[in-house]
Amino acid sequence: MNQKNKIPYINRELSWLDFNARVLEEAFKKENPIMERIRFLAITASNLDEFFMVRVAGVMEQVQSKYNVEDASGLTPLALLPLLTDKIRSFMERQYSCLNRSILPALKREKILFLEPDEMNETQLQFMNDYFRKVLFPVLTPLAVDRSRPFPMLANKTLNLGVRLENADGEPCFAVVQVPGILSRFLELPQNGKGERCFVLLEDVIAYKLPELFELLSIKAVCPFRITRNSDLSIDEEAEDLMSEIQKSIKKRKRGRPVRLELSQKCDKDLRDFLIEMLDMEESELYELPGALDLTFLSKFAGLSGCENLCFEPIKPVYPPADFWGYSDIFEAIREKDRLVHHPYESFECVVDFVRRAAEDKDVLAIKQTLYRVSGNSPIIAALIRAAENGKQVTVLVELKARFDEENNIQWAKKLEEAGCHVIYGLAGLKTHCKILLVVRRDEDGIRRYLHMGTGNYNDSTAKIYTDIGMFTCREPFGRDASSLFNVLTGYSRPPEYNKFIVAPHGMRSFFEEMIEREIANARKKLPCGITAKVNSLVDPKIISLLYEASQAGVPIKLIVRGICCLIPGLPGISDNITVYSIVGQLLEHSRIFRFENGGIPKIYMGSADWMPRNLDRRVELVFPIEDEDLRQRAFSILDLMLSDTINARIMHSDTTYEHIDRRGKAAVNSHREFSKLANQAVKALSEPDASKPYVPIVHSPEDSEH
Repeated sequence: MNQKNKIPYINRELSWLDFNARVLEEAFKKENPIMERIRFLAITASNLDEFFMVRVAGVMEQVQSKYNVEDASGLTPLALLPLLTDKIRSFMERQYSCLNRSILPALKREKILFLEPDEMNETQLQFMNDYFRKVLFPVLTPLAVDRSRPFPMLANKTLNLGVRLENADGEPCFAVVQVPGILSRFLELPQNGKGERCFVLLEDVIAYKLPELFELLSIKAVCPFRITRNSDLSIDEEAEDLMSEIQKSIKKRKRGRPVRLELSQKCDKDLRDFLIEMLDMEESELYELPGALDLTFLSKFAGLSGCENLCFEPIKPVYPPADFWGYSDIFEAIREKDRLVHHPYESFECVVDFVRRAAEDKDVLAIKQTLYRVSGNSPIIAALIRAAENGKQVTVLVELKARFDEENNIQWAKKLEEAGCHVIYGLAGLKTHCKILLVVRRDEDGIRRYLHMGTGNYNDSTAKIYTDIGMFTCREPFGRDASSLFNVLTGYSRPPEYNKFIVAPHGMRSFFEEMIEREIANARKKLPCGITAKVNSLVDPKIISLLYEASQAGVPIKLIVRGICCLIPGLPGISDNITVYSIVGQLLEHSRIFRFENGGIPKIYMGSADWMPRNLDRRVELVFPIEDEDLRQRAFSILDLMLSDTINARIMHSDTTYEHIDRRGKAAVNSHREFSKLANQAVKALSEPDASKPYVPIVHSPEDSEH
């Protein structure tokens, strides 16, 4: 607990590890299909890699620089680091317990095996040998380490084999062989005669064939190892050429200081000592693991062809969504009323079509859009390029500082510029994280602005697995706000007073604080009050403090927080009116929704911002109101359904642990499946004839006769 501010507060790094533990729980669940359990395990490994590269690396840097300031939880970096390390070690033990005791036996029951070479039959060995000779051997580069050849510069997250050797004179020497990341990490072998599908890991093939790489030396020991490097970019945003500065920083990322060394638990002591010395690592940064390193490869293994029956039934997006059913002209549909789409239950294709239609429409004059993370083969980018080729004025803000998407975004920025689009690379000192698309069109009754605003990125790939919500509107107050926002992003305009938008960093914090304070005031006046918020992370100390104050005033508060939650619910006299849920399941919860009871006239907002200092103070974020009455009711029902989830939801206790919802006396409700069902039912209802209406006979007329 933070003694200075005297509010209960969980350290954000420790809370994040609790979130990753909830993902790992899904890998343990026997009721989940085995390939999905494998996928969850892979996600935890990928999550942990990024956590080390950014968050752990950041804490280590603070310790080294003797930064000794307490965070909101009362921990200094020096006090936090051992707590983090202990929790990570415990977590990784559970990862490998899951792999070795749960996943691999379950795969074996499905007749899927991972073999080592000494377990293979002759046919399988011959197949592996042929693969090594024809494919693997030409790619490998053994790197000797001696006085004339220093230890190689190993890229971040690459998997390598350390080899201890002896020459003919009995003198020890060492070498490193990188496992090629360009090849599949696993190789399927011929079946073993029992109808079982058999696989071998690439590093096991290389280890078995090492004598062919070191013919003049005796191999004494071999061990897989992997390093994770500090990858948090430091960018000089005042540099004349921001793109060039980011490209330089990306190269540095590959050479950042190692912050974790993963080794096989069976590693030879001399080889272990050699690697620690060469990489200049501390014992505390060493993780010895009882199984295959780098479990992120399991993500591809989970998509193994022929194993579709071992996966979740896919959620198939409906297209067109019910809100656009029966309209051939998307602009006409938006003119008629505001439209809401809920992804991935309703296809993201309607957003792509909006840009495509705008690109080809002769009456469209300009398109303006923000892009934070886009897919590798983005149809949105293709449509924007097409629009520029068709003479539209196209302005795109591509956020080059989107972490781990910098290279992808640089490539797209260059292509957009080459096509004639005006490209802005973001703002100095701020990340532009808002999700907004503005189309300016000449309609019959004058110029009209059509808008799409959302909670998620304009990324057609992640839109299939992330839950997000987008709204289309052409209401004039929203259009004016959109133009003002783009003027701030692209020019030197001062942040305006917006009609409808709530925009960070200049007005969002005060907006949320005022909305919570209003609920406190309503509670004290005995008026209807309440707060329901769905965010990815809840970290901001001031917001948390106000939520505690609201709870003490009697405001009922329901929070759906997927990831980090630094607030502690259920504390007597402090937060006993606050309930915290976390939904982790087939899809990644990503939408941000905020409901305030407002004295009996509820208000609801959606947008791009979490309740974190970075979102409220250091990013350009957008939150917008839902005002159409039909859409308001739908938004309320979305929150209600998520709060009724009894399959994917966990509830947070006052001791900061999470537990699945107690299902006694409750129906099994999987919100992901229910939303998919609702989207399909809505479209089905529109596509089927209305049985309540009378049939209309077709009357023959003389004009219908053939002449």
